[in-house]
Amino acid sequence: MRKIFIILMILVSVTEAFTQCAMCRTTLANNVSQGNPGIAAGINFGILYLLFTPYLAVALIAFFWYRASKRNAKTALL
Repeated sequence: MRKIFIILMILVSVTEAFTQCAMCRTTLANNVSQGNPGIAAGINFGILYLLFTPYLAVALIAFFWYRASKRNAKTALL
């Protein structure tokens, strides 16, 4: 019960996190307002790329683990 309470307190106490520093945000806002959205699109694509990479790695490990376990189960039946 204590562990659940600690986990709930951690989840409740999480504050809003900004994904860009102040300098990046100012630079991107200035570029977009001047009609040059290319840099902002590149930064946003980079953020999404960094977000996607760990999920892809976990999915590949899970796939290869599943395939190996199926192969081992198949050889155990023979």
